[in-house]
Amino acid sequence: MTALEDLRAALEDAAADLRGSTPPPRARPSLERPPKADFGDYSSNAAMLLAPLLGEPPRVVAERLGEAVCARLTGRVARVEVAGPGFLNLFLSDAWYADALDGVLAAGERYGGAAARPERVNVEFVSANPTGPLHLGHARNAAYGDAICRLLAFHGHEVAREFYVNDAGAQVSKFAAAIQARARGEEPEEYVGDYIAELAEKIPGAAGMDLEALGRAGIEHILDGMRTTLARFRVEPFNMWFSERSLYDGDPPPVAHGLDELDSHGSTYRADDALWLRSSGYGDDKDRVLVKSDGAYTYLAPDVAYHQNKRERGFDRMIDVWGADHHGYVQRMKAAYAALGGDPGELELLIMQFVNLVRAGMPVPMSKRAGEFVTLDELIDEIGTDAARWYLLARSHDTTIEVDLELATRESADNPVYYVQYAHARIAKILERAGAAADPVPTQPLEPAERALIKRLVAFGAEVAEAADRRAPHRIATYALELSRDFAGFYEQCKVLGSDHEPFRLALCQAAQRVIARSLDLLGVEAPDAM
Repeated sequence: MTALEDLRAALEDAAADLRGSTPPPRARPSLERPPKADFGDYSSNAAMLLAPLLGEPPRVVAERLGEAVCARLTGRVARVEVAGPGFLNLFLSDAWYADALDGVLAAGERYGGAAARPERVNVEFVSANPTGPLHLGHARNAAYGDAICRLLAFHGHEVAREFYVNDAGAQVSKFAAAIQARARGEEPEEYVGDYIAELAEKIPGAAGMDLEALGRAGIEHILDGMRTTLARFRVEPFNMWFSERSLYDGDPPPVAHGLDELDSHGSTYRADDALWLRSSGYGDDKDRVLVKSDGAYTYLAPDVAYHQNKRERGFDRMIDVWGADHHGYVQRMKAAYAALGGDPGELELLIMQFVNLVRAGMPVPMSKRAGEFVTLDELIDEIGTDAARWYLLARSHDTTIEVDLELATRESADNPVYYVQYAHARIAKILERAGAAADPVPTQPLEPAERALIKRLVAFGAEVAEAADRRAPHRIATYALELSRDFAGFYEQCKVLGSDHEPFRLALCQAAQRVIARSLDLLGVEAPDAM
């Protein structure tokens, strides 16, 4: 239990004692950093939640609650104050801060990572059509999905990473035809870009090859390129590359098995010579066709089969990271999942928004080889993996973002990724020069900047939990930037090397460095020791 968790537990235990046999309030009491230092280190509305249950004025309850908290945390609470309508403001002692710092250091590399109920989670992300290189839209999906996997794994969940390969359908035939046209010196009708000409040169005999075989060969080349690009982008390897084509193989094929599962739950019917899903009975706005009157499957049929396959693999939760063009598909997929007998709450469909590149406020076209889109490799070449990942993750996934290419490469405090990495490198230099073990015991009353930095450090576990639960890695980027700013304030106001308080301040530096490094790692950004 961290010092902050211990403080919350003392508050909640004290509230439970005051409440006695009375049922608890519906809301959990808050424990937050107040907007001004004059209001204490932490503030809680616990007394205002208890007052109606006890039939007493909130300020009276707050007085009693404060006394009970002080009794539980002897020597850790300097004083309490009652403010406004009944807020309880807690002023903590240096001993509490020392314990808090000691807890951060004692937890080591696992500090901040613990889930209350670990789950087995499948995260499907990127999932690009294997008919061209990864582009800017895929870059955001890749950074986001990888960061979600890192967060969930660090938070204690068992995570399986999955790439759904869309290698079935007419697109593959058109892709093969484009390669063959280039191999014959002709202009393709679809799929333009230098990469098609490169494939035509790489695949022996492309000019006369059977189109199905040529399509598969081209897909393998594209997938090899994707693996190389994703590794370069620091996306950890996928546990599975699931082929859509495999859903049509076998006897019976998985797509037929998925339809049989729907039928076994009474979720399908026939009308107008087509097979329909009773999706309106599961929250969709209308029923959906699964098999057309000519016997062809709709897009929904293989998606049903694919999600049934994932259900049968025994995951507690499935997270699909989809592009912005899938927004209208969410409810029908949720309905299909429920029709299979699944709990729709187990399936999370996260929709990414668009990315725009700008320089000096103007849109930037920069693709040289892919035709009408910017490739992920081009983005990495332009600004590097660290800056690309940071800027793609620094905002919520459901908002459109602009990446300023000039700012992303600027070595200044205006560039947040540089600022955070520089903080880590600065601490590394301090610790290298010190060359001595740190001691988390203060030898004087703590300075405000020391307290501020420790409070930021003890908040890390809650930030990780919130970021993991809300699928919000941008919270970690914000936290890392705030932590780096707190460290800068501490470093400016508190002499470290050669001061009388060097051991404690070195301990504080060490803790800050570890948490900055972990924050950057969760984002897939490097934490350099020198810059």
